[in-house]
Amino acid sequence: MTLVEKIKARARVLPQRIVLPEGEDPRIVSAAAAIARDGYAKIILIGRKQTIDTVAADLHVALGDVAIADPSTSLRAEEYARIYYERRRARGVSLDEAREMSRRPLHFAALSVAAGDADGSVGGAANTTAETVRAALHAIGLAPEAKLVSSFFVMIVPERGELDLGPAGALLFADCAVVPDPSPEELAEIARATAENARAILDAEPRVALLSFSTKGSANNPCVEKVREALRILKARAPELTADGELQADAALVARVGNSKAPGSLVAGRANVLIFPDLNSGNIGYKLVERLGGAQALGPILQGLDRPANDLSRGCSAEDVANVVAFTALQAIARKEKTLEPQMHTDKHG
Repeated sequence: MTLVEKIKARARVLPQRIVLPEGEDPRIVSAAAAIARDGYAKIILIGRKQTIDTVAADLHVALGDVAIADPSTSLRAEEYARIYYERRRARGVSLDEAREMSRRPLHFAALSVAAGDADGSVGGAANTTAETVRAALHAIGLAPEAKLVSSFFVMIVPERGELDLGPAGALLFADCAVVPDPSPEELAEIARATAENARAILDAEPRVALLSFSTKGSANNPCVEKVREALRILKARAPELTADGELQADAALVARVGNSKAPGSLVAGRANVLIFPDLNSGNIGYKLVERLGGAQALGPILQGLDRPANDLSRGCSAEDVANVVAFTALQAIARKEKTLEPQMHTDKHG
């Protein structure tokens, strides 16, 4: 099975409720029908039922047990408005403003996740990344252990002779969509969060490379020092992680080069998580690997939120939507398992 097929199979064991705010978009309707057939998530479409049913009929697809929620008539809207008001009143938002915001599809979807009516949301097919992230951040908020919202792409790369990408055949790239110029502290946080997601998605131990144009002191520059400082912070905060830097991309990925440029490194030549020093390099890098290297880029997947909420490219296909839903479902399962761990420990030793 491909990585995506494996993700869907794992999600199918415990289907999660995933809400899609752009429910009247033909791509979303088509994806919802496909997911319902495949059974790896329980879909909630946001929109007008009559419009959604018309779109489905035009596409000749059956929505089966897909749920539909209309913010303009939903009985949950008042509860969502109160949740939003409690989160945002310190910023000057009134209850009437919260009521208006809670009926906007992006916010309604994110608030349904915050309220526990859904396990995750996927939006952005018709909205910008900034709008999608803002709705999620305002409605759901940061996870207790997180310091910022960032993102990663899952890059499924064609086989190359010199690359050892493990059984998954994939890498995680971060941050390629959200944080323009991370500080050393933010870069360390992006690396920590991405490593945690790599463990869940790749079903393998993360090997984290903090990238630069320098490898182990081959150049000195404030840009390089930022990466070195990020590595120091990461090792202090998460000493159990296998992480190294600063590494050039070839040293991170190719064993022959890694052995030459960074002998003794546990990451060089074996990295499966690449952390870019800023959004310029990350965004350019993933697009080059996708367009010139023939990789499949899945994402951006958001991280750092208290509950899963993910973004789509406005140029996405129905297949892209279905794939991101699968990753979102897996994030939701991982979150629940993580939440249960302390309780299981207490039960075991209580």
